[in-house]
Amino acid sequence: MNVDLKILGSEIADARLARPMGRVIGIRGGAVQIYGLVDDAHIGDHIVLKRTTGPSLAGEVLQIEEGIVNMLPDSAPDGVAIGDRAILYRTPRFAPGNNWIGRVVNPFGAPLDGQPLLRGRDSLDVMGSALPAVERMPLGERVGTGLSVLNTMLPIVQGQRVGLFAGSGVGKSSLLAQLARNMAADVVVIALIGERGREVNDFVDRVLGPEGMQRTVVVAATSDQSALTRRRCAWSAMTVAEHFRDQGMNVLFLADSVTRFAEAHREIAVAGGEAPALRGYPPSVTPLITALCERAGPGRIGQGHITAVFSVLVAGSDMDEPIADILRGVLDGHIVLSREIAERGRFPAVDVSKSVSRSLPDAASDTENATILEVRRLLGAYEQSEVMIKAGLYAEGADPVLDQAIRAWGDLDAFFARPEPAEISNSFDKLNLILRRSAGTADQRKR
Repeated sequence: MNVDLKILGSEIADARLARPMGRVIGIRGGAVQIYGLVDDAHIGDHIVLKRTTGPSLAGEVLQIEEGIVNMLPDSAPDGVAIGDRAILYRTPRFAPGNNWIGRVVNPFGAPLDGQPLLRGRDSLDVMGSALPAVERMPLGERVGTGLSVLNTMLPIVQGQRVGLFAGSGVGKSSLLAQLARNMAADVVVIALIGERGREVNDFVDRVLGPEGMQRTVVVAATSDQSALTRRRCAWSAMTVAEHFRDQGMNVLFLADSVTRFAEAHREIAVAGGEAPALRGYPPSVTPLITALCERAGPGRIGQGHITAVFSVLVAGSDMDEPIADILRGVLDGHIVLSREIAERGRFPAVDVSKSVSRSLPDAASDTENATILEVRRLLGAYEQSEVMIKAGLYAEGADPVLDQAIRAWGDLDAFFARPEPAEISNSFDKLNLILRRSAGTADQRKR
């Protein structure tokens, strides 16, 4: 009962009978300049412009200068005039609670599913810092993912941070949903950054479904919202994950996508006068992304882990574009989805040869590591000679390793698409069976 009273008291304290008001004095580079709010405004606060013609225009505080507040509007400032009233709304208190599980909220903690939602007891800073490196626990145990390819070739352990690199339309969102439904975790936190509005409902209702939402918190900012709101979405979702981690829970954090997070920051940085450098991205995008990633990972002793999957939308499958390159350097592995594999109908379209888990070899036993190395050897042999094989230029018997690779290829390809709800050991048993069959003589294979 005391908890409820404290929460209720915080809600009442946030209610305001009067709000500060200023006036528009100029518009420069898409930002609206406002006089009269300097003493009350904070970065990220909301401002609503009461235009003399047309509906009100909302935005957020971008910069605070001497005597002037610069507001980044949610849409083009058409119709804004000198002297228009500007009303300041303080950034809502962000206080995640355990009652958020199963709900969809915006980056400010307001519900998006039409039902009332009380905030938690303690307010948290969405731009919090990562835990000190020396206070963190080591990576935890290997976790089941519900997918054979990740259970075996690309294992994920508690506290690991993995990148999911994919072009558009190759099954990135579907793979994230499979992990949200099936991967071992106490709580799942999903950040939908800059998603199309219709896709948020589709992801929640159809892709995740009621079963997936039973242990999930979704933080969503749609593509029509301001860049400040879209950028805040990633920070808010990570803060929710930290809330559950601090209670000793193991959290699965899924971000879709870091690319749109970086694009939102680029829009803000350009409006603030920062010059682009990395193929159009400002230099500040690197520390921004690395700071977000470092907040995930193992907690302190007595806390849980945040196991994170950060998706990256790589245009034209360019793995060397700036955002993908930054993430590969700070994460503990990367999963690459291939358009060629998706086009021939195998999902998830994981390109095993181009993917890596840096939890190996520690995450697997000696026997399992030997199996993984053998499969990679066969995959490499097949892919190096694939053109020659498909052209009919290879004669069986010329290379024993390639012969085995050809025999195993079809079974391995089917295995990588297999869902695996059972234990990880079952996945390795099936993989070893494929290797034994492909290594046998023709008479043994017939038997």
